[in-house]
Amino acid sequence: MTRAQLTRTGILRMALGGGSGDPLLPAEGGGDQQAPFLLRALRIALVVCLYWFVSIAMVFLNKYLLDSPSLRLDAPLFVTFFQCALTAALCLGLSLGAACGSPCPSLPTLRLDLKVSRSVLPLSIVFIGMVTSNNLCLKHVGVAFYNVGRSLTTVFNVLLSYVLLKQTTSLYALLACGVIIGGFWLGVDQEGAEGTLSWTGIFFGILASLCVSLNAIYTKKVLPVVDGSIWRLTFYNNVNACVLFFPLMLLLGEFHTLYQFDKLGNLGFWGVMTLGGVFGFAIGYVTGLQIKFTSPLTHNVSGTAKACAQTVLAVIYFEETKSFLWWTSNLMVLGGSFAYTWVKGLEMRKVQEDPNIKSSERNETGV
Repeated sequence: MTRAQLTRTGILRMALGGGSGDPLLPAEGGGDQQAPFLLRALRIALVVCLYWFVSIAMVFLNKYLLDSPSLRLDAPLFVTFFQCALTAALCLGLSLGAACGSPCPSLPTLRLDLKVSRSVLPLSIVFIGMVTSNNLCLKHVGVAFYNVGRSLTTVFNVLLSYVLLKQTTSLYALLACGVIIGGFWLGVDQEGAEGTLSWTGIFFGILASLCVSLNAIYTKKVLPVVDGSIWRLTFYNNVNACVLFFPLMLLLGEFHTLYQFDKLGNLGFWGVMTLGGVFGFAIGYVTGLQIKFTSPLTHNVSGTAKACAQTVLAVIYFEETKSFLWWTSNLMVLGGSFAYTWVKGLEMRKVQEDPNIKSSERNETGV
């Protein structure tokens, strides 16, 4: 993995380790290592299944909220704003619960500090671009194509690692990126051939890929401002996002759209909105949980397999018929992503096992 990728997994591992770790997760190096093999295998299987369920359910729920013919709500920024507001509220609620003697008393106390909020603001702008472009991509493309539409994250990781961090990438990793790019363009071509191509969705998919990479780099830079606390960073990020979304929604006329929305007083609609927000909050936790019980490398492999299952489920659920070349594009993207993860994992292991490699070279590899 490049440093940009490792930023995400490294931050999670920082949050999951001892001392300053994630208080919602079990302590590392404890009794889990002493547990029987079958118990540990069952625990890992349950965690992976939980990650798959939350991640796939969140995508389908968001697709319903953003582009359902029965809902007819054309307010993607409001949907994203609500999810950010709910995430901030859940962070604050868990913090208050910890102060009152909840089972997780080590959760940090959250309070709004305007100075810290201003320091986190650059990351929050990138964060808004990431979550908004993700949702707009999902709004304009089908769930089946969603994975291919924003599959260039790995490519942007390599580009940004070179441009911003002066980090080179091995030939095999570049070849894997080439396979991903080839799969992306083949997928775009096949979507066009089937008459379902949305250039707006493609644009936001590329923008989402870029923002995901930038978000990883800016997160690493901003994390010391919140004393390395993922919970504080999540809280400030989402509070800032809520404030910044207001002028954007006003500019794009979404308040007028909401005023005319016929289901604004429907409890079922708010139930789905809340469920989507809860899944959006939970995905960060289950991602950390999966890394905790497996490894960053296994997490990436699991994510690739999950994307494959999500694509198949979407084709079945929406009763779509796809061509052989369309499926080939998906396999190229998934195969390239898996190959890149595998190559970077081998390179990391080689660096870790070679005592003669200098510290600076270790840092360049992202270890």
